[in-house]
Amino acid sequence: MQIHEGLADFPSISHAVVTSGTFDGVHLGHQKILHRLSELAKKNKGETVLLTYWPHPRLVLYPKEHHLRLLSTFEEKVELLRGFGIDHLIKLPFTQEFSQMSSVDFIQQILVEKIQTKCLVIGYDHKFGKNREGSFDYLQAHSKALGFDIEEISRQDVEEMGVSSSKIRTALESGDLLTATSYLGRPYSLSGEVVEGQQIGRSIGFPTANILVKDDYKLLPKNGVYAVNVQVENRKYKGMLNLGNRPTVAGEQKTIEVHLFDFSENLYAMNVTVAFIHFLRDEKKFADLAALKAQLILDQEKAMQIL
Repeated sequence: MQIHEGLADFPSISHAVVTSGTFDGVHLGHQKILHRLSELAKKNKGETVLLTYWPHPRLVLYPKEHHLRLLSTFEEKVELLRGFGIDHLIKLPFTQEFSQMSSVDFIQQILVEKIQTKCLVIGYDHKFGKNREGSFDYLQAHSKALGFDIEEISRQDVEEMGVSSSKIRTALESGDLLTATSYLGRPYSLSGEVVEGQQIGRSIGFPTANILVKDDYKLLPKNGVYAVNVQVENRKYKGMLNLGNRPTVAGEQKTIEVHLFDFSENLYAMNVTVAFIHFLRDEKKFADLAALKAQLILDQEKAMQIL
């Protein structure tokens, strides 16, 4: 997959099959579009092109709102898209100026002139341009003049799946991993660097790796204890993770601490990826470290059974 920073050096493609959108989380609804994109490209001996925007439009349009949380960072989205055979990923800078571009200019200047689109695939109710004024009906009515075919993933297909990024966010924030996993088509994950902690877990026989997620807009699931799978470079381990403020030791900041089973290596400064498999329990305050250790033993037994 070729990643293009903007459109300045985008190459000429004989048959560009294109889609666009934020694709946050690359969930099952997005995947339906991606599969159709690949089918059409293969049928017409063309190449697939995904046009996405960064930063996320809401971060630019509503800069004073600080509650937006995304299912995937840009780097995570790139890795997810690699698995769907996308030939070209265009990272289009989303700015206040760009947000004022009309749908007519967007279609003509970007889809027609820059990308030379031959077929456009969009999800139900997808809109283009300023105030999302460009619609499927407009594209369909002008497809011959524009020089490309247009295909919309039907409303029925989308509603039958019942998938949306907002539903996945809601599920994760309530600890409903079953729903989130079913909508994503995979366990929800996050990536981060292992940083030094207070080493309290080590003192009670449960050493943990403290994970720093640098992107503050990345959605963190509900506080609590989880059974997880952890990828360290090209190796995978089972473990359990605590997400929260650690009330037993009077923690003041939210932390992400993962304990890997049957593991004793040093992970400091390494990047790891955690996949959330099962929500074990809510975070709670214990009377002392001995009571906490007793609960962690039970958590580990349950996690190992689940994993």
